[in-house]
Amino acid sequence: MIEATRIGFDPFLGWPVLWLVVAVAALAWLAYVFLRGRAALTRGLGLTLLAAALSNPSLVEEEREPLPSVAAIILDRSESMQFGDRANAASAAFGALRTQLEADPSLEVRVLESDPHDDGTHLYGALEGLMADVPRDRIAGAILVTDGQVHDLPAGAARENAIGPVHGLVVGDPDRGDRRVQIVDAPNFGIVGETASLVVRVDDPDGGEIEVGVSLNGGSAERVRIKAGENTPLPIEIERRGENVIVVEVGPGREELTLANNRTAATLAGVRDRLRVLLVTGKPNQAGRVWRDLLKSDPSVDLVHFTILRPPYKTDYTPPEELALIAFPTEELFEEKLKDFDLIIFDQYERRGVITQSYLANMARYVADGGALFIAAGEPFAGPGSLARSPLASVLPASPTGTIRTGEFVPALTESGQRHAVTAPLEGQTWGGWMRYIEATAPAGDVLMSGPDGKPLLIVDRVDKGRVGMLMSDQIWLWARGHDGGGPFSELIRRVVHWMMKEPELEERRLSLMAEGDTAKMELRTLLDTAPPLQLETPEGRIIEPVWTQKAPGIFSAEAPIDQLGLYRAESGGLEAVALNGPANPKEYADLQSSTDILSPLAKETGGGVFRLNEAGTNLPDIRRVGARGAAAGSGWLGLRERGAYAVRSSTSQPLLPGLLVAGLLVVLLILAWRREGR
Repeated sequence: MIEATRIGFDPFLGWPVLWLVVAVAALAWLAYVFLRGRAALTRGLGLTLLAAALSNPSLVEEEREPLPSVAAIILDRSESMQFGDRANAASAAFGALRTQLEADPSLEVRVLESDPHDDGTHLYGALEGLMADVPRDRIAGAILVTDGQVHDLPAGAARENAIGPVHGLVVGDPDRGDRRVQIVDAPNFGIVGETASLVVRVDDPDGGEIEVGVSLNGGSAERVRIKAGENTPLPIEIERRGENVIVVEVGPGREELTLANNRTAATLAGVRDRLRVLLVTGKPNQAGRVWRDLLKSDPSVDLVHFTILRPPYKTDYTPPEELALIAFPTEELFEEKLKDFDLIIFDQYERRGVITQSYLANMARYVADGGALFIAAGEPFAGPGSLARSPLASVLPASPTGTIRTGEFVPALTESGQRHAVTAPLEGQTWGGWMRYIEATAPAGDVLMSGPDGKPLLIVDRVDKGRVGMLMSDQIWLWARGHDGGGPFSELIRRVVHWMMKEPELEERRLSLMAEGDTAKMELRTLLDTAPPLQLETPEGRIIEPVWTQKAPGIFSAEAPIDQLGLYRAESGGLEAVALNGPANPKEYADLQSSTDILSPLAKETGGGVFRLNEAGTNLPDIRRVGARGAAAGSGWLGLRERGAYAVRSSTSQPLLPGLLVAGLLVVLLILAWRREGR
């Protein structure tokens, strides 16, 4: 304990009222002097005595307990500290600092390590939280041990009220460069089939032109060359509705701190403007009406429907002007505007010269280039005019045997159909029967539904970039009419069409990856009984091989621990999936170069300094205790302020101007003043 004496004041009227009284008294005294009053000195002494008495002075004796000044040490544990020897050097400096400061009994040392999972290095926020309960008059200073890349420092006028002095001890080699790629700008959504613009930037210490790979949804990468240090727009064609993952990556540079920032990604939502469908019905029939009603009921579908009522070779003497028909625009549809359609449906179509072989060959190329074709087979498909006997046969997964079976049968899901995302949700439902089946063999594709004797009924297949679906019966309209209890007509057709439109959720072979926090979760959907081996690539290029666990027939899952921000890539059986852990362009990887420039303005504003440490973190500056004002850093040394704070444990006070004494003195002064003025 320390004993101390001081003079204290406790005004009877409060300080604002007291100062008002003093001001009025001073003005009155000045007026008295101006009017040449004879007792100016005596009255001045009286007013002064009155003001002093109203301030209630007292002699205060205190017992004070000295309080230590508080110093903070913040250790940077962010992702950027894991490169080179930064973490080891910082840990060594942190330990030595802590030992040295804790040996000083006049200091209370508080330490904190930053959160390694933050998006960015937030050291000043950590410092404010650590010192939130400490009065500013007890803060000796703060020391930040970091690589210099700090993302939450106060700027401008805010630095004037910053905790200080703030010192920086910077680790890392300032001469090591790093190549990195970032997506500067990416749209949130775009129209399927149209092009969106992606703005990419590559920074490299060597500059020049750099080859960049851009891939969409795990597909093969397109290689382009862009100039380092410049924002470069790249066109991206949106290929499907829903989530489209764009991955941008560059190869290793001559100088690299990490490969984690050589790859980045963005997610773009694909929105389908309108689904353009061409429906060609071979002849009027019940199924054709159901197809038309289904497609027209969807406001997002633009339907062009043609029903062939009279083939060219049929003799009909009705004058053309009396027919409510238009000429079939074959050339326009199958030459000029074929690629404008998203889906072509043939319902019980028979080759009768309306659509020529060359047009059917165009259609086969349309499918191979990414188009979608659906065949609703009827009796003509088993005859000589079948589409299976045309150039279109090259893209069809099934071919007719020539047999037409009649008699009731109930469609059933095959083993593949029970696993396929298109038909798996339909399992367990009770369906009505159909009456006719066009017998076929399916050497290609996936058979999802079977007819009599397990024969292929619904077949889907991928053909190059396009997709094909075939239904080997003209009886699906019975489900739509509710015959024998009906069946999921609209749901089945909708799911088949969406699969042909490449909806990700309906893919029969699909690998998904989700990276969040410290765990990566993978799921595989397949038609096989076993899952192929799984590999998970980290942002640094390290390969992890998690083991699959079967959740259901054809569905497998796996998990793996992860400890980095950035882009992860999973691969299994030729399927790829990517996922970001954290933001697309993590602040931690935006600039990895060790630097003193970021901390210097704050250190200068608060009276601190920034010092660079060696690779071992052992060349610490000298630590000195300095006064409450002035500079707290110099060449080779940093200072922590000695605040001299204390806590009062007990105190006594003795009034210096008792009331009776003041009253007596005032009476004497007034008598003297009257006597002086009465002469």
